[in-house]
Amino acid sequence: MTQSVFALVDVNNFYVSCERVFDWRLWGKPVVVLSNNDGCVVARSPEIKALGIKMGTPWHKLKDAAREHGIVALSSNYTLYGDMSRRVMTILADFAPRQEVYSIDECFLDVSGISGLAGYGQQIRARIQQWVGLPVCVGYGQTKTLAKLANHCSKKGLAGADGVCDLTALSQADSDTLLDQIDVGEVWGVGRRLVPQLGMMNICTVGDLRRANVATIRSKFGVVLERTVRELRAEDCLPLEAMAPDKDQIMASRSFGRPVTELCELREAVITYVTRAGEKLRIQGSVASSVLVSLRTNPFNDDPQYARQIVMPLPHPTDDMLALADAAERGIRQIYRSGFRYHKAGVMLMGLMPAEHRQTTLFEDSEEIARRGRLNEALDTINGKFGRRTVELFGAGIAKPWSMRAENRTPAYTTDWNALPTVR
Repeated sequence: MTQSVFALVDVNNFYVSCERVFDWRLWGKPVVVLSNNDGCVVARSPEIKALGIKMGTPWHKLKDAAREHGIVALSSNYTLYGDMSRRVMTILADFAPRQEVYSIDECFLDVSGISGLAGYGQQIRARIQQWVGLPVCVGYGQTKTLAKLANHCSKKGLAGADGVCDLTALSQADSDTLLDQIDVGEVWGVGRRLVPQLGMMNICTVGDLRRANVATIRSKFGVVLERTVRELRAEDCLPLEAMAPDKDQIMASRSFGRPVTELCELREAVITYVTRAGEKLRIQGSVASSVLVSLRTNPFNDDPQYARQIVMPLPHPTDDMLALADAAERGIRQIYRSGFRYHKAGVMLMGLMPAEHRQTTLFEDSEEIARRGRLNEALDTINGKFGRRTVELFGAGIAKPWSMRAENRTPAYTTDWNALPTVR
């Protein structure tokens, strides 16, 4: 029987790399991409990492460093990143019969039976660089955990890697030597909370964890970490998931670009959020049984504090935009209190089930349900073709003065005709 071999392909510094594809002036400069509302660092160029700036650092704490080192700060451009991710994953699908898109910038491939993996990895890197302009690293292992670890080695240049690391090609002695050099915190699934606990058991490196007693690991940490140990021993415990499992809940939540005090603006915000959540619900092919609406002030300032949430049951499970918006609007009216400066609101669709499993009731108007279904389908088609919010509910507002700050967002180069780069 052929030994399973997995590849993990990961785009380097994904958000920053996407921005650099379309703006050559960013090459070689220290660049950060900021979170929603331009709050904190969520992506760093290699130059930023060399300065010792950590992920999650608040931008306001970096103003002096920005002036000193010429740091370029960009607002998150999720439309661009999502489209670039789709292009990368489409290319990777041609390199293996089975694929699992693990995250926006990572993908597992089943490359069992393919020979010359080092060269194959370089082919993957060259094609993505040529066709999309993004740099990637490739790691190979007999399990997904080892492939993930190999990808870490490929980025760090360990085991002679030049953007590609093949752990399956190492002898047992070379593998032991390599894994004894890597901190246990680099293992997929070993969070920061576990590192000190493992250290108390003298498990400080990946090699230490691989040699650990499986029964002891299971008794102290549970079956998840036991599976990790077995995967490090090349026992395949985590198969590829070709299809992502349906979500049990769908949430849409954002901080406001400025404090909000009026109910009318909060109403616009939650209708905007529930509309987006409803789009995701229909894409998944599910219906929701209830809508949770939440609201809170900013806990980090000295204003009077207020936080509240409410669950609004729906008369029957639905994916209808109008029904979801009505529930969200009623919810925000019930929990709103005047006299507060609100910082964030959100909605969550709960009690999800496949749309085909929904049972009809005696008192439903089947013709009205069918009409609403056609309306939702038409709106989704228009927005899918011409861009999100091309058509939306009037209650979601037009100006949206409460929207997130994104003062340095670049154009949606690949999805908006008006934003296409112009060659002069």
